[in-house]
Amino acid sequence: MTIVVVAVVVIAAVVGISVFTRVLPLSQPTSSVSEIRVGLVEPLSGNYAVFGNEARMAAELVIEEINSKGGIASLGGAKLKLFVEDSKSTADGARLAAEKLVNVDKVHVIIGAFISSHTLTMLDVTEPKKVVVMADALVDYLTARGFKYIVRLPPKASAHGATAVDFAIGVFQQNGMKIQRPVIVHFDGLFGEVTADGVYTRLRDLGIRPVDRIKYPTDITDMSPIIERIRQANPDVVFVVPYYADSVLFAKAVASLGLKVPLIVGAGGTGFADPDSIKASGEAAEYMINTYSYDPFLPTNYNKQLVQAFQNRYGKLPTEAAGIIFYTLWTLKEALEVSGKNYPNDPLSGDNLMKAFMSLDLTSGPAAETYPSGHIRLAPNGDNLYAQAVALQVQGGKPVLVYPFDKAQAKPVFPRP
Repeated sequence: MTIVVVAVVVIAAVVGISVFTRVLPLSQPTSSVSEIRVGLVEPLSGNYAVFGNEARMAAELVIEEINSKGGIASLGGAKLKLFVEDSKSTADGARLAAEKLVNVDKVHVIIGAFISSHTLTMLDVTEPKKVVVMADALVDYLTARGFKYIVRLPPKASAHGATAVDFAIGVFQQNGMKIQRPVIVHFDGLFGEVTADGVYTRLRDLGIRPVDRIKYPTDITDMSPIIERIRQANPDVVFVVPYYADSVLFAKAVASLGLKVPLIVGAGGTGFADPDSIKASGEAAEYMINTYSYDPFLPTNYNKQLVQAFQNRYGKLPTEAAGIIFYTLWTLKEALEVSGKNYPNDPLSGDNLMKAFMSLDLTSGPAAETYPSGHIRLAPNGDNLYAQAVALQVQGGKPVLVYPFDKAQAKPVFPRP
């Protein structure tokens, strides 16, 4: 608070009154915020560690950049401090991590936890404490349950399913064909169900009936029965919702068992066309396709610089897990700047941070330049109104952008050889 001290000396005399005023020197206002504590809960060990570790890498890189460029200007240059916790690829692990971050580390924001059911357990901890969660998990219900302190920028799981269908429809149309015999295949977890529902709903809305919907256990070790069932259905396109290990099994089984389908399209950003899946699948990854919440080939200047920095440090192309963290952290930076300006007395409260998030309409700057649609603006439930997914296909052993068609690096290889 700025205080002006005025000394008034009144001298009375028979000839009149003289008033003398003196303004004392003022000190410049400074922020009382010394650091912004950002929690990150990810599966750093266990079945989903491939995603969690990529997210951690991205968070460290971006926070280092934000701090090196002056931190949060509206908060006097306050820096972001990262607190990382391992969910151990379990829902209980995510909840315990959130409890530590909220009650011990006193974080102001938590990012995580990649797996939707794990993120839900975190919200049970964070909501009563009014700690904002920036979710990098996709299942639709996270933003449909009335939580007040949640922000989710990537497209929902059902949107990934719809994107996979729109892509496949476009490929068939470009070749003078129509989809007639689609098959949907997915693992039996919640993410698999919801993403597959997105595929089914889009097909239904287009008047197309799947000839089969095949569900398999998350811990499957032998894909041959699934491949044989697909073969019997004689599909012209297969929509697959995998995670990591099962995507590798599926790709290898397709190759080894000689399944011939004109088009196989994954949905959901986990498996098939990211660098780790390509490495694990080997030659079987060729021509596999999946949808993603981030486009590593987005041709903005900042995205190109960030991708190069990530590759230089970690030796691989950033895809789903890293990309979501890129635009999530830069959006957090924008919200902090607004909150520091508009609510200087309490910029880090959950209520004021949410007001700041809701006021954003980003079409330029690092957050927008790393987002597939180039536009970030939140709906009342915390989802991005301009969410968009893209599709990558493995060609020549590397992922390339094949959808949206107007931004594609290459045409999809169709039909599959």
